[in-house]
Amino acid sequence: MKEQLQKIYDAASADLTKATSIADIEELKLKYLSRKGELNSIKKNLKDLSDEDKRVVGAFANEIANKLEAEVKAKYDEFYKKELDEKLKKEKIDVTLTGKYVPQGHVHPITSTIDEIVDIFHTLGFSVAPDKNSPEVETENYHFDKLNFPKDHPARDMQDTFYTTIAPHVILRGQTSGAQVRVMEDMKPPIKIIAPGRVYRNENINSRKNNFFHQIEGLYIDKNVTFADLKGVLNEFLRLYFGASRPTRFRSSFFPFTEPSVEIDVQCIMCQGKGCKTCSGTGWLEILGAGMVDVNVLKASNIDPEVYSGFAFGMGVERLSMLKYAIDDIRLFFNNDERFLEQF
Repeated sequence: MKEQLQKIYDAASADLTKATSIADIEELKLKYLSRKGELNSIKKNLKDLSDEDKRVVGAFANEIANKLEAEVKAKYDEFYKKELDEKLKKEKIDVTLTGKYVPQGHVHPITSTIDEIVDIFHTLGFSVAPDKNSPEVETENYHFDKLNFPKDHPARDMQDTFYTTIAPHVILRGQTSGAQVRVMEDMKPPIKIIAPGRVYRNENINSRKNNFFHQIEGLYIDKNVTFADLKGVLNEFLRLYFGASRPTRFRSSFFPFTEPSVEIDVQCIMCQGKGCKTCSGTGWLEILGAGMVDVNVLKASNIDPEVYSGFAFGMGVERLSMLKYAIDDIRLFFNNDERFLEQF
């Protein structure tokens, strides 16, 4: 039996010499050292030996098994280290290399401009009107009638206003001014709100105009509000948005829902007031209209004009952004050209 054990050891050693991988080692362990392996098969026959032979052969069997296990383990560790080194070389990463550039999205200039304007008016005490008071699909009643537009006003014409087929007198709003009426109906003075939103007009598209754009409406109603308050608030807004060195001007105008009314212009940044295609050669671009809320508008919202007064204003977001960042074509905001958007 000792001869058999020696033969098993010699055969295992020969197989171990021929092994070239961890897989070969695992196969060898299964053949010689597993529960059903050749060494254990010999050990099972020890019961047939005398007590003296059991002691001698058993000790030799354990010696052979321990020796073979040690050699197998040493060979296994050798192959494991070798294969691990090869794997590490193959999967090696140079951590000093720069990472792969993954382009990130940018906040759209319209969004960032609206956010900046809202932040400025927050500092001036204005809050944002609830969305329910500023719907994009509006009725003529709120869009025209309650804003003191005469029945024959040209803005009601199909050439300027998008009428829908939802129901008679339902339109896509061409201005955010309807928000001030809805707010005055829902709230009691004092009222100090702004209402950002999208508007739609049947315009010929060019570098200065689009049939879809953004406005921000403002309204301040309280006792003893004067034109001086209007000018003070808007001048402070312009100073905070453009900086104190940017030339601006107030000029008289007319809007059905304000009296007196003004328009505010900012010097064209593209030509520095010398005249170009963006400003149609005038050197100025109109950015907002404003005025004292007309008495008829207050009455239509059940606000007593003998007690309260106020002013309203509406500004074009695209115009403000164009004049701040020297953008000479309004269409760039809507073309989704990454070369333009990534600059912001």
